[in-house]
Amino acid sequence: MLDGSDGGRGPARAVYPGTFDPFTPGHVDVVDRSRRMFDHVTVLVAVNGAKRPSREPDARAQQIRRLLPAQWTNVTVAAWQGLTVDYCRRHGCGVIVRGVRNSTDWRSEYELAAMNEALGVTTLFLPARPELATTSSTAVRTLPPAPGPRR
Repeated sequence: MLDGSDGGRGPARAVYPGTFDPFTPGHVDVVDRSRRMFDHVTVLVAVNGAKRPSREPDARAQQIRRLLPAQWTNVTVAAWQGLTVDYCRRHGCGVIVRGVRNSTDWRSEYELAAMNEALGVTTLFLPARPELATTSSTAVRTLPPAPGPRR
């Protein structure tokens, strides 16, 4: 396990924040990989003023809980309004996990990571698996519904 704790004094805890609207197979993969590296991972359903999610954070958190396997006992899901760093400090999480699909993701995430590092929380970037790299929540949200069966 990685040391994602505060100074190595406790369990390695990480946070995986996002709006998750919707929660995609790529998100599930990041959670799965993270839970294998850390003693505990919190999927943090965040409020982002720049985005207009289709559902409230608590509803998205409940949906994510239902999607994750019950045997992933070291994963919890929480809704949070505020800075991710504040959540990390309050809950003893030393690492923020971020999935990156491409160089555009990496550039935007890097700026946030540098700021979080200055505030005392490290960011771990997990590259998307190639078969999942082309899927984004925005693309999934904007796809038209699949046609029903023909009669």
